[in-house]
Amino acid sequence: MWSSVVVVPAALLAGVLLCLAAPAAAAARPATLSVLSFGAAADGVTDDAEALVAAWRAACRVPRATVLLPSGHRFLVSPVTLQGPCSTRLTLQVDGTLLAPPDMDSWPRSRRPLQWLNFKWLNGFTVQGAGTVDGQSITSLHDSSSPANAPHQRSTGHWHSSGAKPTLVRFYGSFNVTVRNIRISNSPQCHLKFDSSGGIKVKNVTISSPGDSPNTDGIHLQNTRDVEIRSSSIGCGDDCVSIQTGCSNVHMKYIICNPGHGISVGGLGKDNSLACVSDVVAENINVQNALYGVRIKTWQGGVGSVRNVTFANVRVANVATPIAIDQFYCDRGGARCANRTGAVAITGVAYRRVAGTYSFQPVRLACSDARPCTGVSMVDVRLSPAASAPAGTVAPLCWNSYGEASGTIEPLGAGCLQRSNGYAMPLTQPSNYTC
Repeated sequence: MWSSVVVVPAALLAGVLLCLAAPAAAAARPATLSVLSFGAAADGVTDDAEALVAAWRAACRVPRATVLLPSGHRFLVSPVTLQGPCSTRLTLQVDGTLLAPPDMDSWPRSRRPLQWLNFKWLNGFTVQGAGTVDGQSITSLHDSSSPANAPHQRSTGHWHSSGAKPTLVRFYGSFNVTVRNIRISNSPQCHLKFDSSGGIKVKNVTISSPGDSPNTDGIHLQNTRDVEIRSSSIGCGDDCVSIQTGCSNVHMKYIICNPGHGISVGGLGKDNSLACVSDVVAENINVQNALYGVRIKTWQGGVGSVRNVTFANVRVANVATPIAIDQFYCDRGGARCANRTGAVAITGVAYRRVAGTYSFQPVRLACSDARPCTGVSMVDVRLSPAASAPAGTVAPLCWNSYGEASGTIEPLGAGCLQRSNGYAMPLTQPSNYTC
């Protein structure tokens, strides 16, 4: 029996193989879904929330998909929740301008949202782009509770109605989230918040609101672990970075804070609550025209602990109080907070190479009588009065703060830490109150 052999020309064979491979390549290609394709008007006036949600729901089902807000367009969006779980590696690409309703924080309390863009239950999600997320809430109100010589920047905006105001961008229950390259501005309250999340990366982000816009934290963390914030510029009317209870392994690097209230851990322990923060590093930080530089603040009566916090290579310029621990924190305006015996324990805090100018008091370590601060170290701290500082600046304070100072310390009074000399902490807190 003869066997036949069919010879297929090489060019034809290559074409067949290319056709067979094409469907697989097309299937693997990431999908980009523009909100314009889902009916967005993109005129900055019409509410495009429905188009954004529709594009999100479609992209959520596709691996490696991108929801695109293209450049050259303005998208007004009412408060929305964009939630998962979604397919892996979903991206929100903000190249245009994403606008919140301009009067959102003056809505009646019954319909005022707690957040504007609310992301929930996501894993492996990225927000990026060359665009802007604008809260359109330019507020201006001088904070009368601040020292009279603390720096402020007044704006030409207006002060909206009292009561809780919306956070601009919030992540809840989300992991392996990246926010990079975008600009976030003019939030009614906190600009970027992470709650009950982990594996967070924030890089090359610009956050801005007027220096006297109240409670406009730049980045706010709570119950969130494994965080990296780097190469970002933050200017606001409150803490540039705020680290609350339940946070650990937080690393900040190459951050500019101008203006604002500096980098803060706390306030912790409000209403006798349990607060736990550990393993925080802030290095290569530049703070200018701010109320504080690096600060830890706790309410009286709280329980729990703050431990292993390092502030290194910090430059300050015209900062009211560059170094602060305040275990008597109270933000109730003219009302006084009741004295309480308990306190969140603070131990293992290092200040290394902190230098620059202050306008009020170089160092203020006001620690609890019941739970003094221990293991505090200062190495090469050099602080001098700013040229604009009034003649009556306040001397450094170390109250119930135990540790050691070494290297160059300026002014000399800034090294006022008390040596422990075998000092023993007071009775430990009940086991159910420990971290």
